[in-house]
Amino acid sequence: MKKLLLLFIMLWCGAALLGCTAAQNSSDQDEENEQPTENEAENEGENEEEASDDSEGATITYWYWADNSEYSQLMQDIIAEFNETNDKGITVVGEEYPWDGGGYSETLFTAAVGGGGPDVASFKLTSTPLFTANDLLVNLDDFINNWEDKDEIDENLYNVMKKASGTDSIYVMPWNTQILYVYYRPSIFEEAGVEVPTTYEEFLTAIEKTTMDTDGDGTTDVYGFGMRGATGGHEPWGSFIHGRGGSFDELDSEASIKGMQDFIDIYENGYVPPTATTDGFNEIIANFKSGKTAMTIHHTGSSAEMVETFGDDVSAFAFPAGEGQWTSMGDTENVIFESTEHKEAAFEWVSYLATGKGQEDWTIATGNVPVSKTVQQLDHFQNNKFMKASIDGMPYAGIIPIKDTTTEWISTIWPNTTSAALLGDQSAEEAMQTLQEALHEE
Repeated sequence: MKKLLLLFIMLWCGAALLGCTAAQNSSDQDEENEQPTENEAENEGENEEEASDDSEGATITYWYWADNSEYSQLMQDIIAEFNETNDKGITVVGEEYPWDGGGYSETLFTAAVGGGGPDVASFKLTSTPLFTANDLLVNLDDFINNWEDKDEIDENLYNVMKKASGTDSIYVMPWNTQILYVYYRPSIFEEAGVEVPTTYEEFLTAIEKTTMDTDGDGTTDVYGFGMRGATGGHEPWGSFIHGRGGSFDELDSEASIKGMQDFIDIYENGYVPPTATTDGFNEIIANFKSGKTAMTIHHTGSSAEMVETFGDDVSAFAFPAGEGQWTSMGDTENVIFESTEHKEAAFEWVSYLATGKGQEDWTIATGNVPVSKTVQQLDHFQNNKFMKASIDGMPYAGIIPIKDTTTEWISTIWPNTTSAALLGDQSAEEAMQTLQEALHEE
């Protein structure tokens, strides 16, 4: 139904565009008879040049969602501060819309193609192909290349933005992230006699050695790793694939197959709970908090409850490098719409959120990982071991390819195929062939 709705909208817009074109062609002769004089043309050019300098005194609308009432008020406070402190008299009018399980993106798209959308909006990278295919977003290349704060953001994040668009250009402005890292229990590491791993091979060894029968009854009491085999597990799994030099782009490569074999091996060797094939987020967190696992993978969103459970006996490290290195990145970004008459002013606002005071205020209050290198160096982040692990992972964090097949691949194909491989019903090579074809089918 959603696809039919979007198709209808795009066909409607196409028809409207054809109508405008026909009207323009019918008036060509009249326009030829009303050519401006040289002076009029010169004045017209001057007016266009003046109009292009659109920052001074501009008012722009900003759509966003907030996860709770505190964040809603926080955004309004950030907007108010920007309005009071920017030196160009720019006024941002913030309009909040519910996330609605992703329905926000559909609302935004419908408004934009209908000509009634905002100047700027908060955004998810997964929506990028749809919006760029319909020429709705401003190409930010020139803005960023001429921006004095360009180097404040890691080059990898710009590359992630490009990959999301499927082009060599940036259409999405970084704002805040969630970077997956490895939780571990220092006391268990000490008991097992292992150090924090600095390479992928050391990580695999740590999983093996922290799998222990602590009371000598012949039964495993602590498993080395909390594996997530259910939906959502593709993100931590991706780090194993890249650890062998593989990638989401070539899941059937020799390197990717080796990464899958590592994943299978740690299951078959009993280094993860037997329930791993069906364990989801709740299970891996519960297993770690109960002491059943020595390590698991998540992000700062769960760090407060970990500290509440363990005090100082919990820490984190960025997923270490092997032949390759990767960790999953969650995101909330911002975009500027092509329809806005105030592109310069809009960029002033999104850059304030990316590297200005707005970045500091938002990330400190929400617990998201800042994209600004200066903000990352604040004591608030450097003294937080979970934030530090997140920041360490940012230079190689990424997303899986955004395709028409991605949603089904994540929700159905990956968990079913991976479960079959873990249980011995498929070889690593067979599983990876299935995953490759399902994700990249033409």
